[in-house]
Amino acid sequence: MGTDPATSTAPCPICGKPRVEKFRPFCSRRCADVDLHRWLTGAYAIPAVEDDELPDDEGSDSPPMVPKR
Repeated sequence: MGTDPATSTAPCPICGKPRVEKFRPFCSRRCADVDLHRWLTGAYAIPAVEDDELPDDEGSDSPPMVPKR
């Protein structure tokens, strides 16, 4: 199994220092903990767009209609 030179030399995503194999992809336990804290507090989130304007038949509680074959 080979290693990709681009990923093995990538810096720590938190502080930019060279990464340490023990804490990969981070440089230290501190940066790993900073990243974990960001995940747990919701700092990292995928934005979602909600559809506020659904047609009347799709906005009901009934299951969606499936066309017959």
